[in-house]
Amino acid sequence: MKLYLLSNDSDTLTGLRLAGIDGCLVSDEASLNAALQALSERKDIAVILVTRSLSTRYPAQIDEMKRDAKTLVSEIPDMADPTVDTESITRYIAAAVGTAV
Repeated sequence: MKLYLLSNDSDTLTGLRLAGIDGCLVSDEASLNAALQALSERKDIAVILVTRSLSTRYPAQIDEMKRDAKTLVSEIPDMADPTVDTESITRYIAAAVGTAV
């Protein structure tokens, strides 16, 4: 089981890569669609983490991805989110996956 991050925040992407979670930086709708297409072809990804701001910016694409029964999609806060401290991101991931990161 592998986790994968879709983020529009480079700090979140870097932080989760340091924790061993691969991902990609999504800068526009075209890059999101390309990432979703690539993820749909991968059988090794069980959990897709999506940053909250990306989910807010492209709700239709993220909702469609959530309806896909092949993977679990979990929304996590961004590092830039002023309402969230850095410890809570780890708690979100642990709650989504059921293990410590």
